[in-house]
Amino acid sequence: MKHVMAISYKPKEAAVIDGRCTQTIRIGRRVNVLDEILFHGWAMKPRRSPWSWRKRVVVMEAIPIEVSNWGMNFPKNLDDSLPYGFSWAHPHMDHIAAKDFIDPPTGTALRDALMKFHKLGEEEVPFQIIRWRPI
Repeated sequence: MKHVMAISYKPKEAAVIDGRCTQTIRIGRRVNVLDEILFHGWAMKPRRSPWSWRKRVVVMEAIPIEVSNWGMNFPKNLDDSLPYGFSWAHPHMDHIAAKDFIDPPTGTALRDALMKFHKLGEEEVPFQIIRWRPI
């Protein structure tokens, strides 16, 4: 399947273009491994201006997660009956933020970036971590 997605988070845009950033976190669960994505930026105002750049990629990982204002839950381990989760302040979240080129690369800054684009509350919302390689 093919998808078109904008990169609207300015600190990450240059890193996606030059290949340093190969991850994004998106609401929903529409993307699968081996899907193609055409990423693009906006010349000016999002959804009201021409595209400023394009980059085609193929999805290598599509990790289902649950996100809330508390933190991020990951799918259960095959050996475990329970999922595992991390609060936004956990060091593991800093690693995820760094891979996503969040500025600064902290879990709390990742939370703030996600909350800028999505309403997060106590209830968990399905998201996915998408990782790719260029085509």
